[in-house]
Amino acid sequence: MVARGRVLPEAWEAALLELARRGVEVETEYGEPSLDAPALIVVEEPLGEPRVHLKGVVAGSLAGLADYAAEVVEGVRDGVAGAYGYTYHERLTRYSLPSGEVVDQLSYVVRKLREAGWTRRAVAVAFKPWVDGGSEHPPCLVYLWFRVVGGRLEAHAHMRSNDALKACFMNMYAFTALQARIAREMGVEPGRYVHFADSFHVYRRDYPWFRAFVRQIESGESRRLWRSTGEYERMAGIRRGAGPYERSARSGKY
Repeated sequence: MVARGRVLPEAWEAALLELARRGVEVETEYGEPSLDAPALIVVEEPLGEPRVHLKGVVAGSLAGLADYAAEVVEGVRDGVAGAYGYTYHERLTRYSLPSGEVVDQLSYVVRKLREAGWTRRAVAVAFKPWVDGGSEHPPCLVYLWFRVVGGRLEAHAHMRSNDALKACFMNMYAFTALQARIAREMGVEPGRYVHFADSFHVYRRDYPWFRAFVRQIESGESRRLWRSTGEYERMAGIRRGAGPYERSARSGKY
């Protein structure tokens, strides 16, 4: 299935509609089936406004969306990565190999793009087969890919698994914040964002919520839940201009 939108809320809603139309029920290793489909979601202006969908913030509080983005972009929870098994920022900036070598992949990405913005090799990997193959909760993100196209930084995220209702929007929000951070490091503007999910799914327990939300999308009622960054920050009690990609832009190197 393919879904497109100008901004994040529009693209996410389009993907949910496609899942409702094309998804098939598939068994899972958790003993609960899910409505499932492979997905490609294209966001033409990932930093465009309105950028926030209140329905997509599944984090205990509204501020949880900004907190999650700060975790991915700035590594605010890297110090406790061992307790969680991993954080994306820790995997992307301190990827440890069986040999003991540690690789800062995001610094590599920036360096590679500066050498040749059109490269196909600006990749940062999150998955570790020798570790995650035996984990009950391996990373959903497999890798990120970047390229400068037409003077703008394009980003692709490849997910092996993505909960369409409870994770996808927050993932896209955080990964596009990281895209903006790298674009600033490069001195270019963010470009298109493409989100791939091999398994874009909703668990059976969430079917009632999913169906109700799909009806809201189809009627147009869900648009009342779209918010600009400024509106979201005021609602969540976040100081204006303290978004994760803006804070990171002042922090220098990863």
